[in-house]
Amino acid sequence: MAKKSKTVKESQIEMIELVLPNDTNIFGNLLGGRLMHWIDISAALAASKHCNNVPVTAEVDNLVFHEPVHLGNIVRFKTSVNRAFRTSMEVGVRVEVEDIKSGKIKHSNSAYLTFVSIERKTFKPIPVPKLIPETKEEKRRYEQADKRREQRLKRRHGII
Repeated sequence: MAKKSKTVKESQIEMIELVLPNDTNIFGNLLGGRLMHWIDISAALAASKHCNNVPVTAEVDNLVFHEPVHLGNIVRFKTSVNRAFRTSMEVGVRVEVEDIKSGKIKHSNSAYLTFVSIERKTFKPIPVPKLIPETKEEKRRYEQADKRREQRLKRRHGII
């Protein structure tokens, strides 16, 4: 039986990719679509760990490009479930890029995604475990996720 609640740590993911020639555009920069693909995979893994199920991507709320990612860079995805609602979860992904030659690490991107846990046979949403934020940072992200959800719901209903 699935747990009724989980801590943030129980579903955190760190994923690493190397930017290869097939991942880049003609300028030698990582394709935005490839980055979005990796972000979605990382977020899906964290959401899966939280709900012990295969969730589906419902929304990509926000994706901000701060720095370009170049051929040969190491890309690190630090991913956490920020908040669990009834059947959905907000997942935050922080993307950091490491230059192999210098060892310098930069924050490249941030993204927020919403996942819904679904029952495989009926494709109907099913409840997810509650999330227990423990640290000050986890509690901050937990509160901010609720505010972002309110904004998403207002947009969906045409209020803003």
